[in-house]
Amino acid sequence: MRVLPSGSTALLVELDDLDAVLALYAALAEEPPDGVVDIVPAARTVLLVTDPARTSLSAVGDAVRRTTPRPGTRTGGDVVELPVHYDGEDLDELAGLLDLAPEELVRRHTAGEWTVAFGGFAPGFGYLTQPGGQWDVPRRSTPRTKVPPGSVALAGEFSGVYPRESPGGWQLIGRTDVAVFDLDRNPPALLRPGVRVRFVETAPG
Repeated sequence: MRVLPSGSTALLVELDDLDAVLALYAALAEEPPDGVVDIVPAARTVLLVTDPARTSLSAVGDAVRRTTPRPGTRTGGDVVELPVHYDGEDLDELAGLLDLAPEELVRRHTAGEWTVAFGGFAPGFGYLTQPGGQWDVPRRSTPRTKVPPGSVALAGEFSGVYPRESPGGWQLIGRTDVAVFDLDRNPPALLRPGVRVRFVETAPG
């Protein structure tokens, strides 16, 4: 673990891997250090934003170093159920790459809960992990210039839902009609770090 200043009011904690990030984030989210106003996990880091009127970076750094990570612990986030039409353009080809029938790929994707590990790429895009899922999905060799909003996709160990039309190189396996990012909603992002997600297969429509 490396604890580094990030500007004058934040600390960046560098960790070895995503498992270490999730373990530390679970502990910090449960008991945030005094004066910390936001905690932002990423693939290999955790950012702690502080209120300088209430604490100092050195005090928060000491608190982080004393924190005991909680491996395998999920934060107590909301549970979101997303209905998915599993008719994505890449479903059949990806199933073949993974040596699975398309139906088995869908079964694996809908089996158990996923957890939003962190956000990135675009507002409202959550990187979801599935404990024990053992996903290792190659990205497309040629990214698409336009991926429709609501597209449900896989890449590496992650699943995600595109919040709006954008370029993308993830493998598209389905689509949901649920808006995962809506500026008129509070909070706008449905898939925030710690939120647990259940994908539910629905009939194409």
